[in-house]
Amino acid sequence: MALIFITGSADGLGHLAAKQLVKEGHNVVLHARNKQRGQEALKKVPDAEGVVTADLSSMDETRQLAVEVNKLGVFDAIIHNAGVYRATGEEIVTVNTLAPYLLTCLIKPPKRLVYLSSQNQAYGRANLDKLASDFSRISYSDSKLHDLMLALAVARLWPSVYSNAVDPGWVPTKMGGSGAPDDLTKGYQTQAWLATSNAPEACVSGCYFYHKEQHNHNHEASEIEKQDKLLATCGQLTGVQFPLY
Repeated sequence: MALIFITGSADGLGHLAAKQLVKEGHNVVLHARNKQRGQEALKKVPDAEGVVTADLSSMDETRQLAVEVNKLGVFDAIIHNAGVYRATGEEIVTVNTLAPYLLTCLIKPPKRLVYLSSQNQAYGRANLDKLASDFSRISYSDSKLHDLMLALAVARLWPSVYSNAVDPGWVPTKMGGSGAPDDLTKGYQTQAWLATSNAPEACVSGCYFYHKEQHNHNHEASEIEKQDKLLATCGQLTGVQFPLY
């Protein structure tokens, strides 16, 4: 039985992963944007361990979220599922890029980390100079590449942690739209599997998964110099330096 924290688990893929993990007997802490959504999330997953709230578009709230999560103990797995799609460049950067960076830095390291990327990472560019100076020039695809880069950097720098990224596919959620063609079940099962499975295929680090299989990804994500620059840039933007253990 594992203790698992999932960001953005009030609805969508995070909610479905939480439901599955609770059904499997794991202790899951939910996350929602505000208290009202948190209460709704608990009603939908009543056997969850609890819920914490923070608007990830606010770095102050994200920092406080890390404090609240640390009070709950050391987690076996954390799934960085929260994200925004149709939003301003500032919201995309703050929620998709900086929030998972901040939470990674400030929450006690778990045994496993799962970052939700996207097939769109293939079309993204790291754009680290733009990230440092002009959020409006960072696209959704760029931010999903950042998530992949973060996952690979953590895998390299924290060898005691399994850190991987997931492409859930274009699935029919509120974000993906009702006409999305991919398998919704497979979309959330991969993140749950990486968080808990002892199968040799899941006990790996520094990989990019689609439907429980490793896939190729944007070559920029593997460039160590760019990974280090991403960490340094996020450190400058948040005032929190990436810790080494």
